[in-house]
Amino acid sequence: MPPLPFDLDLLRTFVAIIDNGSFTRAARRLNLTQSAVSLQIKRLEDGLGRRLFDRADRALRLTPEGEILLGCARHMLTLGAEVLARIVKPEISGPVRLGTPEDFATVHLSEILARFSRSYPEVAFEVCCDFTVHLLDDFAKGRYDLILFKREPQGPGGGTEVWREVLDWVASPRLVRPDLNPVPLVLAPAPDVYRKRALAALDAAGRPWRIVYVSPSLAGLQAAVRGGLGVTVLPTEMIPPGLISVGRRLSLPKLSDTEIVLYRAPGPLTPAAELLSMAIVGALEQQSIGTSEADLSAAHKTAPWPAAGLVDTILS
Repeated sequence: MPPLPFDLDLLRTFVAIIDNGSFTRAARRLNLTQSAVSLQIKRLEDGLGRRLFDRADRALRLTPEGEILLGCARHMLTLGAEVLARIVKPEISGPVRLGTPEDFATVHLSEILARFSRSYPEVAFEVCCDFTVHLLDDFAKGRYDLILFKREPQGPGGGTEVWREVLDWVASPRLVRPDLNPVPLVLAPAPDVYRKRALAALDAAGRPWRIVYVSPSLAGLQAAVRGGLGVTVLPTEMIPPGLISVGRRLSLPKLSDTEIVLYRAPGPLTPAAELLSMAIVGALEQQSIGTSEADLSAAHKTAPWPAAGLVDTILS
């Protein structure tokens, strides 16, 4: 059998470029020079005999071969990390302070955190659910190791995009009627991103509205909508049983997407926070490329986990 044309360090650099959105940010993330990162990618491309990045313009785009390698690279890095963890059995412990929107934590993070906890039982999570503006404010004050927050797609400020939310108008079936004017709204208090998005869309469309119910709780909002009080905004994959999409039925304006971004505290993270950061990015990317909620638990058996090389790097 011929030797493989790459090693895990090259794959780790390749994945870091994608996760960080540029060669420059990947170099900072890996504590390498940009020329070293470029050289590693050249070695990887030379070994494979294929171009991985489309260099026709300045945008960071993968070639078809690069797209194929990305999924395979994450899987190989996962296996490498798991082998290392089982053999070396690193004592990863201590708290990780994580801030996240409540709805995102409820649907997407519970299984990720549960699996991470099984792999590293000595890690304690300090999770706070809050609005994006509060998460960013507390993050700037050093109160979190990691935060997930919502922003406009391709918004400024860096970070790693981990999820794209397709938003929809949602209501109880009993509320659907042609004379719904003004539109009764069930929303979180300002400065919630969905509230801002809903009011801006209705105003731009010249559609009258009135806010009939306000609650900072996701469960409270859904209960009010389920009771027929009004219309709210939710990501399409988070529409719960008993509620339906009503955008077309009520001729409501289309809502643009939002994105979920991961911020890491400046400076070196603790080993536990470093591993959790990679676990979140890898697992959510696996979901975003087609893993359904129904088979998520089965997919986690092979889903990306902390990248190979991280455990030995952060313990050194």
